[in-house]
Amino acid sequence: MEHGYIAVDLGAESGRVIVGVLENDRLELKEVHRFPHEPLWLPTGLHWNLGALWREIVAGLGHAAVWATERHLPLLSVGVDTWGVDWALVDHAGELVGLPHCYRDPRNEAAFAAVLAKLGRERIYQMTGIQFMALNSVCSLYAHLQASPGAFAAAETLLFMPDLFHYWLSGQRTVEATIASTSQMMDCHTGQWAFELLGELGLPTNILLPTTPPGSVVGTLRATLVEETGLPASLKVVAPAAHDTASAIAAVPAIQPVASPTCSGTLALPNWCYLSSGTWSLLGAELPQPCVTPQAQAASYTNELGVNGTFRFLKNIAGLWLVQECRRDLARRGTELDYVALTRFANEAQPFRTLVDPDHAAFQTPGGMLQKIADFALATEQPVPTSPGEFVRCSLESLALAYREKLAMLETILSHSFELIHIVGGGGKNELLCQMTADATGRRVVVGPHEATAIGNLLVQAMASGQVRDLTHLRQIAAQSSELVVYEPASTQVWQRAARRFELIRA
Repeated sequence: MEHGYIAVDLGAESGRVIVGVLENDRLELKEVHRFPHEPLWLPTGLHWNLGALWREIVAGLGHAAVWATERHLPLLSVGVDTWGVDWALVDHAGELVGLPHCYRDPRNEAAFAAVLAKLGRERIYQMTGIQFMALNSVCSLYAHLQASPGAFAAAETLLFMPDLFHYWLSGQRTVEATIASTSQMMDCHTGQWAFELLGELGLPTNILLPTTPPGSVVGTLRATLVEETGLPASLKVVAPAAHDTASAIAAVPAIQPVASPTCSGTLALPNWCYLSSGTWSLLGAELPQPCVTPQAQAASYTNELGVNGTFRFLKNIAGLWLVQECRRDLARRGTELDYVALTRFANEAQPFRTLVDPDHAAFQTPGGMLQKIADFALATEQPVPTSPGEFVRCSLESLALAYREKLAMLETILSHSFELIHIVGGGGKNELLCQMTADATGRRVVVGPHEATAIGNLLVQAMASGQVRDLTHLRQIAAQSSELVVYEPASTQVWQRAARRFELIRA
């Protein structure tokens, strides 16, 4: 018998509500609602527009109810995944204590420096295993403590973004482990909060709930939402792998399981690594335990929790954010182009004319991306891009070279070579970038599924209902429910020359 699950998948640029129908180990997806969303600049900084997000989620749930009713499909549960690190404070009555800030808020930079000065890099990394970035929750919380200490006095609970939506859906407050692990506030060895570190920063720890594993039942849909959406009163609210990347990596269509040993010795790892491609790119490997060696710390690789007790050992890379910001900047200047057109123009542009460092600090904040790239080109004595195609080609080639560099670091840290790269997520639709990735890394690239985050979300919910046995079974379903595309490496020598230039412009 077929059963249905609802995934609310919120990325940093858009959101979707998707119904997944699972029958005979095949998953069918039906997108019932899609909507854009962006943070808002307010006098207090860069915030998420939660009211608009919630309105769209509820609308999407109504669409899901209509679609399922027409098909006579029993719906079992709903779960939310979102981008990482961002959080909200909730008081004893369930009211928000302020509007949550976006992780790209510039105020986090000063807090980042202060946190490192107080605690020290090595101590933080050895405890948390998380890479050093100003957007980490520990930094944004410290920034908020300096700006608004009264907010913490009023708060009863800290909830990360998917946890907040699960609370609004069910009335139950929980914190899911994979999203909490992005915060740089947890002990990666024990899975508990790093209370000592947080206490030294003056951050209140009484607002932190124990974490629950992905696939945990949070509660059932609130009665008011049953009435508003038409969904069944029996619908469970299940926390999937609530960090979108954790859901995406769960759906990597690789059958070979993770082997056992530690990262300090000889690894018996699979022959594949992963690249989750979207607004952010995340390149890494799946490990059975955290890796916090000196090499891992020096390269600032992160250890985030995955499904079934795995660890996502990965590096954040700026990703298609650069292209998204170029498109927005062009639109503000009166040139409206979709991503298909931008990629076509990039394909026609001169190769390797200009390269940038995708992780350059100036590129991390929104606005003015075209001028920021031009300024970087001038500072590094390269030609300034002059057309949309040149700006986008510059961004894509630089991303592929960043993938090459981070893959080399990954293999050095783990003393292991990966024969292929699994690309999952919407960025896999960019065929030009996929071929560039194969060429730059010299590895076979397997692309798909594009909807990995939604698939992972839905199938972890199905684990909670007993339809999916474990992570291996989940990946078998993902593989046989998706069309995979393979890219073979070519033109590797020209990419080797470009890689030497890339190292120089980043020096």
